[in-house]
Amino acid sequence: MVNLITEEASTDRPFSQVRSGLMGLCVGDALGVPVEFLSREELIESPVTELDSRNEWKEPPGTWSDDSSLTFCLADCLCDGFSLQAIAQSFCRWYYEQEWTARGKVFDIGITTQMAIQKLQNGVAPLEAGDTVERSNGNGSLMRILPMAYCYKTIDLPTLMDRVHQVSRITHAHPRSQMACGIYICIAVTLLEGASPGEAYVQGLEQAEEIYQAFPYLLEKHHFERIFSRDIENLPIESIHSEGYVIDTLEASLWCLLTTSSYPEAVLKAVNLGEDTDTTAAVTGGLAGIHYGIENIPSKWINGIARPHDIQRLADRLEVALFRA
Repeated sequence: MVNLITEEASTDRPFSQVRSGLMGLCVGDALGVPVEFLSREELIESPVTELDSRNEWKEPPGTWSDDSSLTFCLADCLCDGFSLQAIAQSFCRWYYEQEWTARGKVFDIGITTQMAIQKLQNGVAPLEAGDTVERSNGNGSLMRILPMAYCYKTIDLPTLMDRVHQVSRITHAHPRSQMACGIYICIAVTLLEGASPGEAYVQGLEQAEEIYQAFPYLLEKHHFERIFSRDIENLPIESIHSEGYVIDTLEASLWCLLTTSSYPEAVLKAVNLGEDTDTTAAVTGGLAGIHYGIENIPSKWINGIARPHDIQRLADRLEVALFRA
C-alpha cells in the first residue's frame, strides 16, 4: 500500500495546508459514517477508535458521505475560479450523475440540500435555490464550506465572506447558516496564517464580529452567544450537542478542536459525541487537519478511505490554482 503522506511530498506550506484540510475533513467524515445516528451513550459503551466496520449505510469501511462529496465539488470548481453557476452544476452532477461520490453511490443527503439541488436542476438560479426559513438551518452548507478558506490570499476578507455567504445560499440561505459558515471560515483562515487553535478561535471571532455588525446578521448574533463568549472550550460535554442543527455542529466542532491536542484525538472526540457523527467529525477534521498537518493524520486512515489518490490530486490542483497562479 502506497503511503500517500510521503508520495510527491512537498515542503511548500500552502501545498500541505490544502492537502491537510481536505484530507482532514474527509477522514473525519469516513470515521463518522459507520456510526451515524448512534447515541452518545451507545458510543461511550463502544467508542470508535478506527475506520469502523459497523455501518448504518451498509457501506465498506472508509466510505465518506455527502459532506466530503460536496466539499470536493466546491474545491473542484474553485480550481477554475469562482462561479456560483459552476458550483451549482457540480452539486447537480453529484446528485444525478454520482460525480465525486466515494463509491459511485449517493447516500445520506439532507432534505434541505436535496430540495435545493432539485430546484437547481429545474433551472432555479443558485442564489434563489436555498431555503430561507428558520427550520432549514441544518449543517448542510457548513459541512462543505472549507475550500473557500483557501481563497484568502487572492481576495480581501469582506469579498471572501460575501462569497462564502453566496456559496451557503445555494442550499442554505437563512442568515444563520450563512453566518455559521462565515465564522468557520474566519477561524480556518486564521489557522492557515499559522495561529494556534486557541488564537485562531479568538482572532477569527474578532474578524467575524466586524463583518456581522450589519443587518440581517446582527439579528442572528444572539444565537451564537456561546461561541462569541470565547470560552466554549470550558463548557462541559453535557452541554455540547451533536445533532444536525448548524450552530450545534459549529459549537461541537470548535469544542473538539480546542479541548484536544492532536488530529486523531480531535476527530475521534467528535465522532464519539454521537448523532450526526460524520458531519461533526468532518467539520472538526477540516480545522484539525489544517493545524496538525497531513503528516499527523494516521497513514492507515488516509490509505483506508475511498479514492485517496483522487482527493490528493484535487488538493494539488487547488493549491496550484490559488497559490501559484
